[in-house]
Amino acid sequence: MLELITGGTLAAAAGLNAYIPMLGLGLLSRFTPIVDLPSAWAWLENEWSLGILGVLLLVEVLVDKFPALDSVNDVLQTVVRPASGGMVFSAGSASSTVAVADPAGFVTSAQFWPFLIGIGVALVPHVLKSLARPVLNVLTGGAGAFVASLFEDLGALLLTVLAVIVPVLALLLLIVVVFLLVRRLRRAVAERRERRAAPV
Repeated sequence: MLELITGGTLAAAAGLNAYIPMLGLGLLSRFTPIVDLPSAWAWLENEWSLGILGVLLLVEVLVDKFPALDSVNDVLQTVVRPASGGMVFSAGSASSTVAVADPAGFVTSAQFWPFLIGIGVALVPHVLKSLARPVLNVLTGGAGAFVASLFEDLGALLLTVLAVIVPVLALLLLIVVVFLLVRRLRRAVAERRERRAAPV
């Protein structure tokens, strides 16, 4: 059960930022005893993979802070984030971590179903983020992009670390993150309707 929570939380983190959970798993596996990736996912801790993921993360973090560019980035990431979610769900749920000593056998086979589950999980925060960001940018004149992106990145980082160390706490945090994203989207839509309805 814990391996499913670990994989699901990592996939949700990928829905906010595709590269943080992948890079996190790779770094934790390479430099700490906290994560032991299965052989099929050992490439995540390869120095070339870590370097490429680091560069991609830097680009993502920078581009996502600017209004308009963030929306273009969200469109491009519609393929990347779910794919990353599928990978980290498969890798994370099949890994030996401090919380999951012996992962369940179903995730060590073809990885097909775990990959599909990870895609579905990652799509939820990605879609919420993609819908909320343009509305937030309009309402704040673009000023909200930096703050929203910063909190999304921090959320993805925290979810990644907690998913490996304390999966149940990570799940609770994930519920809070999804709740806040939904609330932010609803509030932004309501404010936009009020502005349209207000007399000129």
